[in-house]
Amino acid sequence: MLFLDWHFVHFQLLIRIQGPIYATNATYDLCKILLPDSGYLHEEEARRANKYGYSKHHPALPLYTKEDAEIALKQFKAVAFDKPLAIADQSTVSFHRAGHILGAAFVQFTVAGMRVLFTGDIGRLHDPMMKPPVTMQAADYLIIESTYGNQLHEKEDIQAHIAKIVNETAKRGGTILIPAFAVGRAQSILYHLFQIKKAGLIPNLPIYLDSPMAINATELLSKYNNEHQLSKSECHLVCNVATYIHTPEESKAIAEQPMPKIIISASGMMTGGRILHHLKVFAPDSKNTILMTGYQAGGTRGAKMLAGEKETKIHGKMIPVKAQLDYLSNLSAHADYKEIIIWLKQFQHAPRKVFITHGEQAGALGLKNQIESHLGWLCEIPDYLDEETLS
Repeated sequence: MLFLDWHFVHFQLLIRIQGPIYATNATYDLCKILLPDSGYLHEEEARRANKYGYSKHHPALPLYTKEDAEIALKQFKAVAFDKPLAIADQSTVSFHRAGHILGAAFVQFTVAGMRVLFTGDIGRLHDPMMKPPVTMQAADYLIIESTYGNQLHEKEDIQAHIAKIVNETAKRGGTILIPAFAVGRAQSILYHLFQIKKAGLIPNLPIYLDSPMAINATELLSKYNNEHQLSKSECHLVCNVATYIHTPEESKAIAEQPMPKIIISASGMMTGGRILHHLKVFAPDSKNTILMTGYQAGGTRGAKMLAGEKETKIHGKMIPVKAQLDYLSNLSAHADYKEIIIWLKQFQHAPRKVFITHGEQAGALGLKNQIESHLGWLCEIPDYLDEETLS
């Protein structure tokens, strides 16, 4: 198994895998920290659901446990970027920086001289924190993501947007609650808040990072400074712009503080984690603001709230949603189709075929049209369980 980057959804498939799991050093470090914690949270959620009877499953069971995670971690093998690893006779695999989040990688297979490149998630070309994806010279076959295959990221002044929300909410005496993915998005928010505070654009409000997983991921920034663009001193300042909240007791204490403040907490789609406890406190009051910072998948609490839902069920109880809602549209760590085309133009030779994956149908079709019109490359959008013989 080759593991390209850290996302919780990916780990649901790993727990029962037999055999080695290869990942970059940063991804492995993230896994060591976050995977057991996420297993523990699944167990806690199942215990709470059984205690209060709000699950449709009887009994509610964790998706995986802390013990499952610790067993899976024993199968990991960390590898460095750009160093081919022999996996069979005349066959190697190598990982290359994708710029999406810490540790994210493209994977290139070379089999008897034939090169197959799998992009996974492609990072932004001009991210303020992460270094851009490395240039890949060529591939005989390319398997590429299409998350934003039919979209361009909006040209939004993120820091001005954040400053406006903070200032307006603080004037009302409210709290700014920021749901954020623990890896990537939470660190990006810290970076922008640091820049805004340094420029004197917002009052000196308390800023709290209330997510043990996000705290641990943030602390890895200094270890992997070869993957981001911050200097050592700037990295230190960004990582310390917020007060870290470690325990549930500390989390409850900051929620009870009456003064305006900024709380960053996971999960980003508000499906679990400490953010739920903060929602119960802050969502019912119109002086507060909930600032969403990333894609909200259909059916999630975040998507329903953005669609205008006036109450949301948390731990079996209906909570009124009266807080102001806002959304930052330009924080995605995925390249849009224009950035993907610019990256592809750096190839010295056209692939024999491009397989477009990892996107909704509209995104896949959009990227197919862009590649064909700009580059003239042969593209295919595979269906589920399709097979292709490469030669």
